[in-house]
Amino acid sequence: MSFTPHLLPTDVEDDLRAAVADLLAKRTAPLDLIAAYDGSRAPGIDVDLAEMGVAGLLVPEEHGGADAGAAVAGGVAEELGSACAASSFLTSAGIAATVVVAAGANDLAATLASGERTAALLVPFSVDPHGMLAGFPVAGRTTTVRSVAGAIGADLLLALGDDGALYSFDAVQVRITPVSSLDMTRQVADVTFDGAEGTLLSADGAAAVRAGLLTGAALLAAEQAGVARWCVAATVEYLKQRKQFGRVVGGFQAIKHRLAELYADAESAAAAARSATVTLAELGPEDPETAIAVAVAAAYCSDLAVRAAEEAVQLHGGIGMTWEAPVHLYLKRAKADQIGLGTAGRHRAALAGLIDLPPERNRPPEK
Repeated sequence: MSFTPHLLPTDVEDDLRAAVADLLAKRTAPLDLIAAYDGSRAPGIDVDLAEMGVAGLLVPEEHGGADAGAAVAGGVAEELGSACAASSFLTSAGIAATVVVAAGANDLAATLASGERTAALLVPFSVDPHGMLAGFPVAGRTTTVRSVAGAIGADLLLALGDDGALYSFDAVQVRITPVSSLDMTRQVADVTFDGAEGTLLSADGAAAVRAGLLTGAALLAAEQAGVARWCVAATVEYLKQRKQFGRVVGGFQAIKHRLAELYADAESAAAAARSATVTLAELGPEDPETAIAVAVAAAYCSDLAVRAAEEAVQLHGGIGMTWEAPVHLYLKRAKADQIGLGTAGRHRAALAGLIDLPPERNRPPEK
């Protein structure tokens, strides 16, 4: 019997989202984000949401967290996407916290929940939750993990060893080299180990890492839905004011049709992301229904966010191509997120296996 998620948020969720949106409006200015690209301000983790308790949303109450679940965390992620904010929420409060809780490292979970320290999982940002997980050598050999999201600014780094165990490292033990990224609001870095010795968290770390990646993919889909939502809202607002040939541009029928279609698709993305986070919260990462819901959301929201950002740039006209307009921030975020935690194609391929859909070459011919 399949699970039917409840897609309507509660009053508590709405209040939290409103509070997060209000804080982001005060602390996240587009010009500050743009400054991370032109060198006038160093990029990095900017918005601290720890004071609101969101760092512990996925940590059980007995370990100092809120135990609010992935559905609530998804609402926060959507607001962060809508603000295109630089934050460690996805990598630390989302992925790393889930890994730590699943590994049973309760003391570390309490530390992350309090916001005292942040953590990042040492995998390339492109790794998806469906494939094989490769661990790094733990026998003191020099090795580099490339394109890790969240490593810059993190206090702790979590890594799956080639022995299948989960380890934690202090960031000062490794060499972190920033890498030029399309999205400087979520910068990636190469992390090099040279004889660093970590602390053993769990002898069986693969399941914990996979749970973290699956949670991350669901939260990333919510973030992408937030990006799409902002693109639609900002474009509609602009076209209600912009005039051409003596008429408001938004009044042209062709523009109305494009906006209506884009709005409907953005709402579908929000529903798909909500379905993934609610299913994850209710059934857990081990349930096949969760993997299906996350794969659907990740595949759909990934491409839709890019299309919404591209439409926003085009429909903003000449101003949309300027450096000062914030639209390019959302396009860069959408394009970078498109390969984050698995491409849309990778999630569709995984979905085919999850629902026993035969490959194209093995399908019987249509009659």
